[in-house]
Amino acid sequence: MNETIRQIFARKSVRVFLDKEISETDKGIIIEAAKQAPSGGNTQPYTIIDITDQKIKDELAILCDHQPFIAKGKMVLLFVADFQRYYDLYQYGDVELEYQPQESNLLMSIQDTAIAAQNSVVAAEALGIGSCYIGDIVENAERVRELFDIPPYAMPLSLLVFGYPTQQQKERVKPKRIDRKFNVFENKYHRLTKEELKELYLTGEDRSDEAFVEFARKQVTRKYHTDFGREMVRSIKVWLENWR
Repeated sequence: MNETIRQIFARKSVRVFLDKEISETDKGIIIEAAKQAPSGGNTQPYTIIDITDQKIKDELAILCDHQPFIAKGKMVLLFVADFQRYYDLYQYGDVELEYQPQESNLLMSIQDTAIAAQNSVVAAEALGIGSCYIGDIVENAERVRELFDIPPYAMPLSLLVFGYPTQQQKERVKPKRIDRKFNVFENKYHRLTKEELKELYLTGEDRSDEAFVEFARKQVTRKYHTDFGREMVRSIKVWLENWR
């Protein structure tokens, strides 16, 4: 198998790191790989914040749902979907038309930011450096905005923590991905039937309606009826206020 493909298939989230620094050379490669990502019209509507202040890492470990390993990351990058740069360009450039950034600008910025972030992950994997996405960075919007001086038309999208994986992390089995028959379709979207959803999500022998309902209820409770779930809903509304 091609080495790049093998690394993509093997990559998994790493949350335990060796006490080994990432060289400035490798750090530069990872960041530059992110910047080489495709972008609509080559606009590159994102900003990457290299977090080197240990106090900020320590606070993020608390803000992002109390995940101590964030503070131990040897490299922590914040990827920010950033249309503020273009808004400022239009303002400083005396553009005659007043321009209010639209939801479409945010959506395209998010798309390009995510692509750039994934490029950094793939590059890190090629260098033997593990990584983990922290989606919880969108929570606690007011404090995160203050912590990084994030302007109105920018939004943190992904926090990425990097480090060399321990042996245990290397040997840990990667979680299985969904079988492609459930989420890869030809030409048209296929809405899964109840029976297909049972086949997808009920991995045990019991595939009764009762087991299906119980699984669905647990999923809803785990994802949404929690403090972090409610905080994520609240904070996302805060981030989107300026775009409405």
